[in-house]
Amino acid sequence: MPLSRPVPLVLAAAAAGAALGFFLDPSNGKRRRHVARDRGLSTARHGAHRGRRLARHAASEATGLAKRGRNALPHDREELDDATLAHKVETILFRDRKVPKGQINVNAEDGVVFLRGEVERPELLADLADRVSRVQGVRGVENLLHLPGSPPPERR
Repeated sequence: MPLSRPVPLVLAAAAAGAALGFFLDPSNGKRRRHVARDRGLSTARHGAHRGRRLARHAASEATGLAKRGRNALPHDREELDDATLAHKVETILFRDRKVPKGQINVNAEDGVVFLRGEVERPELLADLADRVSRVQGVRGVENLLHLPGSPPPERR
């Protein structure tokens, strides 16, 4: 087995000789050296660019994870005043085009939202009260909406 050890050395020497012959060729060697240099520099530039993009991406992901973690912690939210709460409820209610904007009045007193007015469809009566109850900051809902031709419900 002593003959198998010099085989890799012989192959490496042959490859080095072929490379020297390729790059030191008197007719095309200079062009080949320049092309190899340009390709190497281009690969290094592209690798550096990819590395910077990867670092920016990792930093953005870490920032997002930190902010998500911070927002997941319980924290006190500022209580909304009644006018702001009423405007917030109006904004959420009237996003839907099916809700009659001019026929519903929204008021708030101490976090309790009062809905007054007429709606054409009976399914809107409960649906609107349910939407309002899910708004953050609403402590209760007084649904005083009624259908056309029926009297308004009594305040509880």
